[in-house]
Amino acid sequence: MELRFGIVGGAIGAFIGDVHRHGALMDDMAVLKCGCFSRNPEKNLATGRKWHIYDENRIYKDYREMAESESKREDGIQFVAITTPNVSHYEIAKCFMEHGIHVMCDKPLAFNLEQGIELEKIAKERNMLFGLTYTYTAYAVIRQAREMIKHGEIGDILHVVTEYPQDWLISAVNSDSSDQAMWRLDPEIAGESLCTADIGTHLEQLIVQMTGLEIKRVLARFDTYPRDLPLETNTTIMLDFGDQITGTLWASQIAIGYECGVKIRVFGTKGSLEWCHEAPGILKYTKVNQPTQIMSANRDYMYPESQRISRIPAGHPEGYFEAFGNLYHAFCEHLMARLEEREPETYTYPTVEDGVKGLRFVKACVESNRNGNVWVEVQDEDDN
Repeated sequence: MELRFGIVGGAIGAFIGDVHRHGALMDDMAVLKCGCFSRNPEKNLATGRKWHIYDENRIYKDYREMAESESKREDGIQFVAITTPNVSHYEIAKCFMEHGIHVMCDKPLAFNLEQGIELEKIAKERNMLFGLTYTYTAYAVIRQAREMIKHGEIGDILHVVTEYPQDWLISAVNSDSSDQAMWRLDPEIAGESLCTADIGTHLEQLIVQMTGLEIKRVLARFDTYPRDLPLETNTTIMLDFGDQITGTLWASQIAIGYECGVKIRVFGTKGSLEWCHEAPGILKYTKVNQPTQIMSANRDYMYPESQRISRIPAGHPEGYFEAFGNLYHAFCEHLMARLEEREPETYTYPTVEDGVKGLRFVKACVESNRNGNVWVEVQDEDDN
C-alpha cells in the first residue's frame, strides 16, 4: 500500500520543503500527488513539474482549493505536509483536518498556544493523525538512549544539560544577507519568540522523547543581538522536572563558530549518556567508576527499537534526511494501520499533543523573561 500526500509551501529555493519531500518518499510508503508550493504562480508551477506532478490541475493556486478538491477525489490525498512559516500553520492544518485529511507539520505546531490547543481539539474530535517534525528526536541512537533510560541503565535521572548553538543570524547580519530565513525575525510571522521557539523547542522535545521527562517549571533569560531586534537571539533556561530533577537549556543563533551544535547530556545515579548532532551515529555511555563506552548505531548490542530505524550498516553515517525519513515512516505506518483497520506493530513520532507542550514551554519562557527572570509553571490546563 502506498499513501497519497500533498505539500503546502516549500517551493524551489526553500530548504525545508524538499527535506519533507525526501523524508516522505524515502521508504516508498507515500507518493506525492499534489501541492500548493508558492503564492508565485510561476514558481508554484515550476516546483510541481520538478517534483513530478504530471497532472497540472493538481498544482493548486492556494491551500483551500487544494483541500476542497482533494477531499472530493476518489484518489485524493490521505495526508498533507505543511512546510510554511509559523503564522500559517494553524489555518492550513485546520482546513485540511476539516476536510478529512491527516496532517504532518513542520514545527512549531502553531503561532501561539491558543491556536495549538484548538488544533489538538480538532484532531481529537475528528480522530485525525497529526505529526510534527522535531527532527533530532528521530535519530537511531536517541531511541537507544530512551530504551537504556527506560531499562534503568543510568539509574534515576538527576540532571539534564542541553544546548543548540548556531551562528546563522550573526553571520547573516554581518554579511547583510537577505536569506529566506530572515522572516523569523518578524513577530508578525514568527510569533512572540525567535530563538526559544525556533530551536529551543527542538531541545524541549529531545528531552521529552529521550528521557520521558516533562518540564514542570522554567526560569528563562533572553538576550538580543543585534540589540534593536524585536525578538531574542540567545536564550538561557533553567529547567525543573519535579522530583528534584533539574536541567539547563541553552539555545543561540549568534554563537560564532557553530552551525548546528545540538547536544544533550543526561546524568543519573548509575551512569550518564551523551549525544551530539555533529556525530549523530554515536552515543557515549559511562557507568559510575567505569570508562566511557562508545556505542555505534546499528550494532548488534543496540536495542531492537534503535536497530529498527537504522538504515545502513554500522560505521556509515546517517543524518538529517534519514531522521526526517524515520518520522515520516512512523507516521505512515500509523496511518496505513488506521486505514487498514489494524493496530500498527510499533510507531514513534511527535504528535499534536507534543506540539502543544512545546507551545506551553515557549509561553512560560516568554513570561519568565518578561517578569524579570522568575520561575514560571509550564501549565497543562487553564492556560490564560
